[in-house]
Amino acid sequence: MRSEQERKSNRSVKKEWTVAFYLASTGDRHDMEEIRVSPDYNWFRSTVPLRRIIVDDDDSKVWSLYDAGPKSIRCPIIFLPPVSGRAEVFFQQVLALTGWGYRVISLQYPVYWDLLEFCDGFRKLLDHLQLDKVHLFGASLGGFLAQKFAECTHKSPRVHSLILCNSFSDTSIFNQTWTANSFWLMPAFMLKKIVLGNFAKGPVDPRMADAIDFMVDRLESLNQSELASRLTLNCQNSYVEPHKIKDTAVTLIDVFDQSALSNEAKEEMYKLYPNARRAHLKTGGNFPYLCRSAEVNLYIQIHLRQFHGTRYAAINPAMR
Repeated sequence: MRSEQERKSNRSVKKEWTVAFYLASTGDRHDMEEIRVSPDYNWFRSTVPLRRIIVDDDDSKVWSLYDAGPKSIRCPIIFLPPVSGRAEVFFQQVLALTGWGYRVISLQYPVYWDLLEFCDGFRKLLDHLQLDKVHLFGASLGGFLAQKFAECTHKSPRVHSLILCNSFSDTSIFNQTWTANSFWLMPAFMLKKIVLGNFAKGPVDPRMADAIDFMVDRLESLNQSELASRLTLNCQNSYVEPHKIKDTAVTLIDVFDQSALSNEAKEEMYKLYPNARRAHLKTGGNFPYLCRSAEVNLYIQIHLRQFHGTRYAAINPAMR
């Protein structure tokens, strides 16, 4: 058996490979650790505990989540990450929103290979947490999963509202449906190369550079099955059926600069949700919740404000 020192050495080599590949495609970065060593991130990691919960019969399927804010709130806002993200990528939303009195849950999903399997697991998680209905914020894949969960539970609604950030409604936009069933066979380095190909290239401002570097680090921490299953969910042939969630309040957040989403995909979202509130950011790339957090947090607060004073408020009434 390999020693722990050997395993650490191999992990270090793999991380260096990922970073080297990314830097080769984007040019040199000023500091690879800016967000990870920031006071806000370290405060978050030291004050908000990471919980691990199993709700499936398969003990290997572990939900990891940060649950912050008043536990008396029964309709919190839950954050779902993109393919490359983990629960901590929304740390700035957790800190800001809980400071305003909201209950916030940021999670990362176990390995699920099928959308219905994901929806069933997520429903069990909400049951375990004794949450009847929730507000969902989803980024990219997280937004697609949020829509599919709302669709899947429309006969007995579990989703009260949706905030969709740089998200999509039809997986065919990625032109990968024909390879979706083969991701499980690919080695981790190849899967990471696929994901990195969607990251912004060329010059970006320092905050966006920090956000990209932070997400590269998160990507490196995902194992082969986590990455392969997320890419499978992201690319297997599926689309949202809007008539099943037409009564759900929706806010769409997107950016005007370069992101993984095409303009056609954004226009399709506007058509799908003609009554949705639209929040446009001049810049922000793929990860505006990291590099434009103040603006994103404001849009989230505006979205949630419409539910104040109702049983679906995500905020402590004393803090309104």
